[in-house]
This record gives sequence, C-alpha cells and structure tokens, in this order.
Amino acid sequence: MTPSARLSAAIEVLADIEARRRPATDALKDWGLSRRFAGSGDRAAIAGLVYDALRRKASAAHLLGEATPRAVLLGMLALDRGLAADQIEKLFDGSRFAPDPLTEKERAALAAEGREEAPAHIAGDYPEWLDLPLARVFGDDRVEEGRALAHRAPLDLRVNTLAGTDRDKVAAGLSHLHPESTRWSPSGLRVTIGAEGKSPPVHAEPAYIKGQIEIQDEGSQVASLMAAARPGEQVIDLCAGGGGKTLALAASMENKGQLYATDLDKRRLAPIHARLERAGVRNVQIRTPGRDTDVLADLTGRADLVLVDAPCTGTGTWRRNPDAKWRIRPGSLAERLSQQAIVLDRAADLVRPGGRIVYVTCSLLADENADQVQAFVARHAGFAPVPPAEVAAVLGDAAPAFLDSVLVFPEGLLMTPRRTGTDGFYVAVLRRADG
Repeated sequence: MTPSARLSAAIEVLADIEARRRPATDALKDWGLSRRFAGSGDRAAIAGLVYDALRRKASAAHLLGEATPRAVLLGMLALDRGLAADQIEKLFDGSRFAPDPLTEKERAALAAEGREEAPAHIAGDYPEWLDLPLARVFGDDRVEEGRALAHRAPLDLRVNTLAGTDRDKVAAGLSHLHPESTRWSPSGLRVTIGAEGKSPPVHAEPAYIKGQIEIQDEGSQVASLMAAARPGEQVIDLCAGGGGKTLALAASMENKGQLYATDLDKRRLAPIHARLERAGVRNVQIRTPGRDTDVLADLTGRADLVLVDAPCTGTGTWRRNPDAKWRIRPGSLAERLSQQAIVLDRAADLVRPGGRIVYVTCSLLADENADQVQAFVARHAGFAPVPPAEVAAVLGDAAPAFLDSVLVFPEGLLMTPRRTGTDGFYVAVLRRADG
C-alpha cells in the first residue's frame, strides 16, 4: 500500500470507531480481516496512524476547526508527525486510493503560522471534565503532562532473574532490537519504536520463549520493586490479573516463601498459569475465586505483604490506550473508587501486625490515589503510610534522582511519562502497627 492509501485506510478505521463507538483494536482487526491484501507492515502503519490520531484527537480537531476523522488525521500529521502543509498536500492528492485533495479551509489551517492558543484540555488532549481533577494534581503543568501522555510509548522488558541470566546478557541476545537499559529499574530494557515502525514480535524471541524476559512497563517494574517482597515472606497479590506483577514479586522473593495470586475476576487469571511455568516460578499458589467461598480465609492476619494493584481508570496508561481516554466517564470513576475501597479493606484483614499493604494504581487522579489512602487510614487506625523516601530506597543509587523526578505526596509518590519516562503509576506503602 502507498502512504496515501494507508492514510485513506486510517480515516476509514477512525470513522468506524466513531460511528460504532467501539475500541480501536476491534475496528483495526475487522479492517484487516476484510482487507487481506494489506500486509503486516501496512496494518502496523495504519494502526500507528489511528492510535496517533486518537492521542491528539482534541488538539488536532481544534487546529482544523472540526472533529471529523479526516480532520483529526490531518491535524495529527501536522502536530505529531511534524509534516508541513505542502508535504501533507502531496499525500492528499486525490489519486487512486488516496484521500481527496485538501480544501482551501484545510490548507489555510495547516499553513497558519500563529495558531490560536487552545484551552488546557484541548492543548493537553484529554476530556474536558478531567481538567479540574488534573489541575488539582499538576496545576499549570497539566497541559505538559497531557502532551507527554499523547506520545507513543516505548516497549519495556523486564529481565527475569529467576532464569539464571542478567540484563547485559539478555541485551546482547536482543542486540538487533537495539535495547537500552532503563533508568530506574535495574532489570529493565527499553526498545524505542518509531512512528512508522511496528512493535517487534517479542513473543517469538528465544529470550522470551526461555522465560528470560517479560513485557512490562518500567513504571510497573518500579512499583513491583517498591513492594519490597523478600525471600521467605508470605505475600498476597490480591488483584493479580494476568500476573505481570506476580512474576516480578516472585523474582524479588527468589522463589522462596509463598506467594498467593488471586483476582475477583477469575477470567483475568487465565494467562497467569502459562506465564508462571515459562518464567520458572515455583513459589506461587493461584487461588481462583469461587462463588460462595472465601479463597483467602485461611490467610487472615498472616500476610507479610499484600499487593493491591487496584482497578482504576487507567489514566496513566493513555499512551498505550489512547482511545480509552475518550471513553472514560465520571460514572466509571465513581465505580472504580468503590471497588478500590472494598479491595483495600479486604487487604487490611489479611495483613499481620507489622506487615504492609502496597497500594498501586495506574491513575493520575488524586481521587484514586492520595484521597483513597487517606480514607483508608481514617477507617483503619492501625495503618500508617511509609515515608516515600523510604519506599524509593529500594532503587539504590537511582533513588535520589527518582525522588527528584516524581511527584511526592505525604502518602505516596506518582510517576508520569513527563517526569519519569514511564506510564503513570501511583505507589503507597501502608504499614500495620505491631501488636
């Protein structure tokens, strides 16, 4: 497919997403299934165009003066890809399979030198109703934080220390991907993907097949490290899902002690079994929830550590899920807040005196982070937040620079793409008093 044909396809997919109000992954899959002529490179390029357009949907529409799929794609090409008006015009030439030629209005908008200053939520590319919540956390920096969330995320890998290898050896085996060591995680590797590049087939790499690497954002790796799971401890991953952090905890524990993994939605646990086997994890016991039974009843008051990787709005992962930010509604935030309170209270029952809860979200909102921790402490007088500097100490020599980069609150700390180059993650550690 020509570059112009790919643009036409992207406009078609964006129109399908808008008309049917469906996730981008579904629309892209259906387009690919009905266009067998498109190769893997074409499909990857079209997906890149669609996701980049969704990342810059508000600012792109503002630039063109309308929010049609065509206008959003045009605006993205100028704002995100940095194409000049004459470069875009050559792609939109009306030839076979190419989009229709630019109108005078479109040409003028793309060529304008002094572009009108946009409101914060448009300049930062996030829903207008989230402007006040984000301003509460970031103040005037919310536009820059939003813009950082509107850029493409890298591919981060965690080296599995249980596989008898180290980061340098794995990096050498993946040299064709040009990985770089992550800044904060001592076990992380980062692969940068360009605008026209497709994600490498990591699942087919020998290192992946042998269990030497896992795909995990560096922020998630850091959050797992801050749980400070130690060999020999009794640890519960209360919202284990597919097991990303479960695997990281098992590595920290060196396969010693006992790690219990469960989730309220047993369907989310489905991938964990194969992942544990491939990674060589031997100290994990999976507790699949039942309809009328408490699968953790025997662990009440016994856990050294309970990890609560809480259900949340996912505002910190917008780089990877750009269409999700336009689907989020106030009602979904209220639902998540209720779920978080319930799972935190459940964690409190499981922790032994002197033990700790590690509360993690991939959210940027104070409602889900500091507010939730404060409310929990008010309900459970025996718990108190561990000072963030103590929590970050697990990063060793990188800890001082990390603390200078993150947003630090009395209850916890917040990573963001702009500040730490990671997805947005909030981490708070709550220690239960002895006796």
